Amino acid sequence: MVDILTYVEVALINSAPGILYISWCFIERQSIVKKERPVNLDLSTIQFPAAAKASILHRVSGVIMLVSLAFLIWAFATSLSGPEGFAQVESIMTSFIAKFIGWGILTALGFHLIIGIRHLIMDMGFWEELDSGRASATASIVISIIVSVLVGVWLW
Repeated sequence: MVDILTYVEVALINSAPGILYISWCFIERQSIVKKERPVNLDLSTIQFPAAAKASILHRVSGVIMLVSLAFLIWAFATSLSGPEGFAQVESIMTSFIAKFIGWGILTALGFHLIIGIRHLIMDMGFWEELDSGRASATASIVISIIVSVLVGVWLW
């Protein structure tokens, strides 16, 4: 797409002592766009590279951790309220659903940590090339899956 800026004028008008007004005149842009662009409306045919998947899942895991804070703060506050509250939280945490939720939270935390370390290393200037970026994203996802399985074994 080519943008052609046809006319721009900025007028500085001093109408009152000590007050400066800026008056913008019109800006007209003409766009020359190729009309026969391919349009892909079937999103299931789009294949994201490993780096894109890692980046998107990094954001998703951050949202999961944010939402899980409500549950974790409730459990922490209830368990500290006294022996009855501790027993209540302990009975809830021994159920399968609570263990599954805990596994999801710890998996999100592990994934977010591993991919976050990858992003920090990339911020230092490493793994920015296409091949090394793809390899680091794939390795980070594999390490996260291994950590997820280990957390599941530890919880059950």
